Amino acid sequence: MRTRSDKPPKPVSREWLMRAAAHYLERYASSSENLRRVLSRKVLKRTLARGEDAGDFSALIEEIVARFEELGFLDDEAYAEARTRSLRRKGLSERMVQAKLGQKGVPEEAVGKALEKDETTEAEAAARYAQRRRLGPWRSRERMARRDKDIAAMMRAGFAYGLARDTIDGDDATNSGDEPITHNADHT
Repeated sequence: MRTRSDKPPKPVSREWLMRAAAHYLERYASSSENLRRVLSRKVLKRTLARGEDAGDFSALIEEIVARFEELGFLDDEAYAEARTRSLRRKGLSERMVQAKLGQKGVPEEAVGKALEKDETTEAEAAARYAQRRRLGPWRSRERMARRDKDIAAMMRAGFAYGLARDTIDGDDATNSGDEPITHNADHT
């Protein structure tokens, strides 16, 4: 009895790649480079199972990515802006946003433009990060005993030492709970 896994997959075709790209973009926002990587992995998996060379389909992948850019489904600048807003709301530092967008293949100039448009200050992001992770003023107990570890966690998240120290040593968690800590000093 033959099972589905016994049958070799169908050959890579333009139609199959278009459907795969459309299906991916229905579920996830993506940069052009990220879609290129996704399609390359799909082609590699299928060609390995068929004993073909995945490199033969690189031009087809480029054509599919270009077509979705032309249709307006891929826009690296819009993706960078939306992802930046989302990540900054979570409390990620500018450095971490740059790293995450870089991993997705967003060009540096698009990342720079997105960060320029972002209205979240680094101090607000630091406060959100500390609150989300329950560090410093948002820690329920052992606050002073964990101070150095909390500062280190903030620095690993990409925040400058001075800003991390001020955020962890602050006592603004007694406010309404959601208000960000604001600092007058420049911590770049």
